[in-house]
Amino acid sequence: MNLPDLQSYRSNFISKGVELPLPVIAGTDNGLLKQLPSPPSGKTGWPWNEQVEPAVYDHKINWPKLTIVTPSYNQADFLEQTIRTVLLQNYPNLEYIIIDGGSNDQSKQIIEKYASWLSYYQSEKDNGQSHAINMGFSLSSGRYHAWINSDDYYLKGVFHKVISKFMSAKVDFIYGYGNDYNVLSGKTTTTRILPFIDYFIKIPGLVQPSTFWSAAIHEPIWEELHCSLDFELWLRLVKGHSRVLIKEPLSVANVHDQAKTHSPKMKAQWEADHQKIWAADAHGTVHEWKKIVFLNRIRIKLYSLFTKK
Repeated sequence: MNLPDLQSYRSNFISKGVELPLPVIAGTDNGLLKQLPSPPSGKTGWPWNEQVEPAVYDHKINWPKLTIVTPSYNQADFLEQTIRTVLLQNYPNLEYIIIDGGSNDQSKQIIEKYASWLSYYQSEKDNGQSHAINMGFSLSSGRYHAWINSDDYYLKGVFHKVISKFMSAKVDFIYGYGNDYNVLSGKTTTTRILPFIDYFIKIPGLVQPSTFWSAAIHEPIWEELHCSLDFELWLRLVKGHSRVLIKEPLSVANVHDQAKTHSPKMKAQWEADHQKIWAADAHGTVHEWKKIVFLNRIRIKLYSLFTKK
């Protein structure tokens, strides 16, 4: 496993004239809703003509800096929604970075429309999603981290909920449920996550856009992976660290034909990632895999029994 040196990425940005730390997005007592560009015609509700009221953030609290990175490539149909759900949280200490891989749809124009409210953005060819995320976090100065893909979005009030939990629970990692929205059928389904111990971390399940973590435990993404990059990251980043589950949806993933998670075309790439992750020079063979799966089934059954209302 060959992980990149994020300091080298950071140095490259500095050599290009990027000044660090990046500017924090300035909020106002009335929020950003009336400052941001008008939403597209016909778009209403969150995050189009609604915002998190800034008053929810107690002025007596020194809210820690939160860094959000969005890797972007040719998702213009969803990107504006993603951006607005970050900005309209009205979080008072936000660092928002968008790394676009040189999109050839309308993504760049959308990003530039919101440029005044971004800490940093670029739109130029890169080496894919993992590379873009790593470049984004190499610029980070936030105490807490998360990334949101350009076809996913946060639910209303999530930043206040998550950072409040970080401050009260004193943990390294927070995760929550997630919604899937099928853009063709209009149906929404919810993925509910169970609390877990390290023994079960090899069972895929975390909802990537519903995860947040401390910068103190941050690690780079393995850039050779194309689909399972988040799962492999959790194997390294989460193990051994304190965590807490928020038992409600924190994000929405738009389900569409081009989404890697749902595209049949990506089946071979998922398998290639699987081979890399469990190779001898990476995480190695899981010899007790059947035992882990068996015990996980028991865990699920017991949890459902003891949590029935």
